[in-house]
Amino acid sequence: MKTNPGRFFEDYSLGQVIAHAVPRTVSGGERAMYHALYPARHALYSSDEFARACGLQAAPMDDLIAFHTVFGKTVPDISLNAIANLGYAEGRWLKPVWPGDTLRSESEVIGLKQNSNGKSGVVWVRTRGLNQQGEAVMDYVRWVMVRKRDAGAPAPETVVPDLKATVPAADLVVPEGLDFTRYDFTLAGEPHRWGDYAVGEKIDHVDGVTVEEAEHMLATRLWQNTAKVHFDATNREDGKRLIYGGHVISLARALSFNGLANAQVIVALNAGAHANPCFSGDTVRAWSEVLDKAETAAPGVGAIRLRLVAVKHGAPGFALKGEDGKYLPEVLLDLDYWALMPM
Repeated sequence: MKTNPGRFFEDYSLGQVIAHAVPRTVSGGERAMYHALYPARHALYSSDEFARACGLQAAPMDDLIAFHTVFGKTVPDISLNAIANLGYAEGRWLKPVWPGDTLRSESEVIGLKQNSNGKSGVVWVRTRGLNQQGEAVMDYVRWVMVRKRDAGAPAPETVVPDLKATVPAADLVVPEGLDFTRYDFTLAGEPHRWGDYAVGEKIDHVDGVTVEEAEHMLATRLWQNTAKVHFDATNREDGKRLIYGGHVISLARALSFNGLANAQVIVALNAGAHANPCFSGDTVRAWSEVLDKAETAAPGVGAIRLRLVAVKHGAPGFALKGEDGKYLPEVLLDLDYWALMPM
């Protein structure tokens, strides 16, 4: 058999390291396509001159371009037979990715737990994205519910990794040279700086984007994500193509520009949940909550911890969960991340 059916739950073992295929050289083409697919317009990623004024050699690739590229490499080995992508933790961006860099991915299995129905199980992996010098540009943990090939296959020993609830501010990696002391708020698009945000503050990002079938499939192909549920309408009983969760992340992040235009650099992914499925025709809106703030050693640079929530259809309303503790049906994404902004 020469084709790849993907791994099933019983194909994983604790400590297993998987080197993922097909390295990807990223360029200005990916940036242009990313900005066409999403309303992305943070100044640091849009202008070489703005980035140089902030101490960088040029505008790096958007942080989520790096995430999607690294994530996409893992899909054929980790989530081709997934039922659901359940969450993220301990994610850090370690180095900027520049046009011309070549990215590859590798994952280590750090946890396994068979579900009580015996038909599937949860796999935890720690994934690293590496550049052409072998330097880690990012790493993160995610866990996925994966089908079993044979329901009668014995269950592995249960190992659930102990993961940090948040990346400590002291562990955030600020891009080398980043300096916001000459930051141009007029060119960035908003006057609000780190000190203008208060912990507990909530921001309605106002705008919305209706998801189109062709756009979400084009985006998912751009990241070489091959998960069947995103393309094959016969893969689900309802005949719908499931929107890649990363597509919702990028839509929500881009929408957050309105109110958080100066949250320029994503440096950590503390936690994340794709609360409900998204389908073509859904209109995505977003709101954010300020969870924490911290100073950094970089000149003029502060760190802000944000909860980014994407909802479908109506105005956000800042509602997240019902009285039963479960996400409301209109909530698509609950993402906890650290970003850098001028002080």
